[in-house]
Amino acid sequence: MQMLMFRQLRTRTSLLFPLVAALALTGCSSSGSGPSSDAKHPEGTVVRVPQNFPTIQQAVDVAREGDTVLVDPGTYKESVRIAKPRVVLRGSDRNTVILDGGLRLVNGVTVTGPGSVVENLTVHHYLANGVLFTGVTDEQLQQHGAGGSAYNPLDTARFPVVQGFRASRVTAYDNGLYGIYAFDARGGVIEDSYASGQADSGIYVGQCKPCDTLVRGNTIEHNAVGIEITNASENLVFAGNRVNANRVGITVNSNDLEALAPQHGAVIVGNAVTDNNAAGTPQQADGGFGIGIGIGGGTGNQVQRNLVQGNRAAGVIVTDPPGHPAGGNRVEGNRVTGNGTDLVLASADPGNCFTGNQPAVQSPDGLEGLAACGAAGRGQLTPGRPTAVQAPPGVPFSQVPAPPAQPSLPDPNAPARPATDLPGPVDPAAYALPADPSAVPAPPK
Repeated sequence: MQMLMFRQLRTRTSLLFPLVAALALTGCSSSGSGPSSDAKHPEGTVVRVPQNFPTIQQAVDVAREGDTVLVDPGTYKESVRIAKPRVVLRGSDRNTVILDGGLRLVNGVTVTGPGSVVENLTVHHYLANGVLFTGVTDEQLQQHGAGGSAYNPLDTARFPVVQGFRASRVTAYDNGLYGIYAFDARGGVIEDSYASGQADSGIYVGQCKPCDTLVRGNTIEHNAVGIEITNASENLVFAGNRVNANRVGITVNSNDLEALAPQHGAVIVGNAVTDNNAAGTPQQADGGFGIGIGIGGGTGNQVQRNLVQGNRAAGVIVTDPPGHPAGGNRVEGNRVTGNGTDLVLASADPGNCFTGNQPAVQSPDGLEGLAACGAAGRGQLTPGRPTAVQAPPGVPFSQVPAPPAQPSLPDPNAPARPATDLPGPVDPAAYALPADPSAVPAPPK
């Protein structure tokens, strides 16, 4: 097993991009042609699909700042772009309002309007992303996943961060890159959503500093990677998520494929990260398999009160990709049991520490005693190693089975909440160590 398995996984998807670019040039981005110049806004602040407009994009184009676009059940074969501020795109039923890319459209919903929301709907079979929140307004760059041509670091002055976003009760499955993707975006919440069958990661947060973002109460399973955090730093909390049966559970990365490296200052707390050894999942580039939580070059992160079990290679591992040593990471108070190797410190930086994690197997031996948090005068340790595991062949992302029905909004006609002043106060201490890997209750909101 490669020690750099937690690096950015995008290299695997490079073969997809020529096809994506070709589709973008052939005009396959939407089934609708946009509203006519004399299209009229209905009375009130709700624009309905299909009562007022037959396509979601037409309704979004007519919507005013602060409006809700409410979509009735149906399958909508289109890509939607929300560029206006504070627009709420809401399905009337999470499981029967379906955006379907048909394995030919690129992104499901692309949001560049500050304060906008996507909630209570399903998005699947797009070649890139299910839902993308980004400050990248160049459509050609969006076709490449928003990270820039050939994944050169993005010009953050040209594309300033989009401020304010929210994804709530979104089901994203079987998409070619990411299920829910926040890139060059700040001040957001991703909550109560479900992601499975993504060829890269179910939920991705990348290139933001400070991120001011909360990812809570989601279920992420059967992806190549469950949650990916790359060059995303400061005021960033992943709490109360269930990350199960992916190839790799959670990765925290620094690399030079995006701007704002190195990554630092995320809190990963109160999650259940279990059995991330699923064979019937899309394969990813570096061959990572059987990993619970992997920190590859991340710095100053806190991994606290997580249940990490049943991952065949390693429960929690900290390692150094080229040019980005991992330092100052605190792994404490987790229950890390039943993994191939429970705790692995493969980083040469002496600033990483491990305390009170209830591990059985540690590498190097006696890691918690040698690298205890708060201990002084520790020298460099011999790098540890995870248990060697052979990754099985993957399956095409489009062939991962569709998920079961997920909880829908109780009242789809309730007043909408644009994504302003998010995430609000976040108290990581409110998230306890999960006792049951099958359910991770979040604290009251």
